[in-house]
Amino acid sequence: MNNSDTPVTVIGLGLMGQALARAFLKAGHPTTVWNRTTSKADQLVADGARSAPTIADALKAGSLTIVCVTDYQAMHELLGASEVELDGTMLINLTSGDSTQAREAAHWAEQRGARYLDGAIMAIPSTVGTAEAVILHSGPRSDFEAHKSTLGALGTTTYLGADPGLASLYDVAGLAMMWSVLNAWLQGTALLATAGVDAAAYAPFAQQIATGVAEWLPGYAEQIDRGSFPPEVSALETDARAMAHLIEESEAVGVNAELPKLIKAMADRSIAAGHGGQQYPVLIEEFSKPHDD
Repeated sequence: MNNSDTPVTVIGLGLMGQALARAFLKAGHPTTVWNRTTSKADQLVADGARSAPTIADALKAGSLTIVCVTDYQAMHELLGASEVELDGTMLINLTSGDSTQAREAAHWAEQRGARYLDGAIMAIPSTVGTAEAVILHSGPRSDFEAHKSTLGALGTTTYLGADPGLASLYDVAGLAMMWSVLNAWLQGTALLATAGVDAAAYAPFAQQIATGVAEWLPGYAEQIDRGSFPPEVSALETDARAMAHLIEESEAVGVNAELPKLIKAMADRSIAAGHGGQQYPVLIEEFSKPHDD
């Protein structure tokens, strides 16, 4: 079941679904595809895929079925139709959604006799099928191990754990990192632009800072997991003074200061709670609280 002869089915042929099917074809897997708009399968069929006439036929054709559609509601509508038989099917859902939806989908699939892995694609379509594409999976380990080699055709496969919701959680946690790094870079770029420094000149320095900060993460993670935050580098109250400087500089040169003000507000709350002498990761307590409207 783990060689290139393993037949696979891909349901959903948007740009990402097409990339998934193309990667399976390139790896030599007999690939069946299905999409509501059948014309989206034309090029894949020309490349060697089989277009199933119905979604029920598509499910029967593969040893495992990859689902990559608009959202979880679309998945339930397609696979929940009366004529669709899921008993014995191995479903791997790479549709974007949240962790609650993933857990509910796993239960729904189990109730219908299917095996289920949830997943998240941390890549753009053009990188699918290369090591650069990271595909996250969560659900029963036995199901992942049984199909790991086949799934390897899509990129670098990563198993996160038995909880079906983990892939979705890692997905949004990754987005939080991505947007935070980009927003910090845009803040700095806007500041330097007021002195005539262009983005290209600032980018290498920003990369150096981002790389340096990334190296702190394992040590900071140990502090969070221990629940102990000794000020080995600097105390939060010292960091808060630097935040104030960033806000003052931004306002002085006419640059938006909303982002640094937000972070300083969180730091101020932590300091007011008695954590000013502790190290920056103590802010995890603020990030772990729901927003109070």
